[in-house]
Amino acid sequence: MGNKAEAKRKMIEIGVPCIPGYQSQEQSDKPLIEAAKEIGFPIMIKAAAGGGGRGMRLIDNPKDMESALSSARSEALRSFGSDELILEKALEKPLHIEVQVFGDKHGNYLHMGERDCSVQRKHQKLIEESPSPVLDEKTRQDLLNKTVEMVSKLNYEGAGTVEFIYDNGKFFFLEMNTRIQVEHPVSEIRGGIDIVKEQIKIASKGKTS
Repeated sequence: MGNKAEAKRKMIEIGVPCIPGYQSQEQSDKPLIEAAKEIGFPIMIKAAAGGGGRGMRLIDNPKDMESALSSARSEALRSFGSDELILEKALEKPLHIEVQVFGDKHGNYLHMGERDCSVQRKHQKLIEESPSPVLDEKTRQDLLNKTVEMVSKLNYEGAGTVEFIYDNGKFFFLEMNTRIQVEHPVSEIRGGIDIVKEQIKIASKGKTS
């Protein structure tokens, strides 16, 4: 799940809605450019192995694809040791919602609510809010329940964060961070649980509380 391309392929396999895009292992320019035209511009180019905006390009004009692919590959390789790319349809004004999750080898899966990180600058999160000030309670519970169901199907172990894009009443899987993120204290304040301590418990005893 740490690789964006592999994660999206797995999500599609288990029936989780994903942003229309391209996540094939065929990485030459031609299929990527053809896929971009089929998906429709604007297109987001992303590094499959990375995050933090590195290797990411927003493209409005098909004529810019070739040079953007080249620069994105170069930056991705320098930053993450892999030049694999994915494409995603760029949505106009979506919300960026992430869900803190846990899983252990005993089949226990739970969430610690959502964080709204829609306020960003240059793809860097500026403000994290929990709970999201935008979601109604029914939508929130539906998202949280489906996220727990998703990580259970993955037999996921440890702490992690599942990120979604919310647009026009629909959620789309974006990526999964298979680690404790720097913004985890927001969830700790809301849930009253020490996430680092919980991760150590899962690793050492194999069971989450």
